[in-house]
Amino acid sequence: MGLWSFAKDAGKKLFGGDDAEPSVEDLKKEVADLGLEAEGLDLQVEGDKVRVAGVGAVSPSIREKIILAVGNVTGIGAVETDEDEGPAPVFHTVEKGDTLWAVAEKAMGNGAKYEAIFEANKPMLSHPDKIYPGQVLRIPQEGVEA
Repeated sequence: MGLWSFAKDAGKKLFGGDDAEPSVEDLKKEVADLGLEAEGLDLQVEGDKVRVAGVGAVSPSIREKIILAVGNVTGIGAVETDEDEGPAPVFHTVEKGDTLWAVAEKAMGNGAKYEAIFEANKPMLSHPDKIYPGQVLRIPQEGVEA
């Protein structure tokens, strides 16, 4: 089982009003809108935590993207998965002033590898310059597809 923390007050707004909490339907729609294969995925919302079951049937890269897709939503503070098959995901939380180049230097030792981070976070990222403080990004690892 894996548990990842997210900035509850940062992220994409999927629903109206400041006090509204994301519903399972909102989160499933977000995953589907991003084009992520989520066959057999079971989501449960418990306060500000999302429990994701059935991610073991997808590739490690899709599993990580699903974790990020539901975690980078306003109102979500944590994502828990029921399966930990494959290598442990490596994530980075964006800080004020970060650029993908700076994240790549810090996480991968070479700023020029920012394109690998950008590719690893598609379709959640639409442009390398469109990141925000509190957003959690995938850091690609050797042997794990983008």
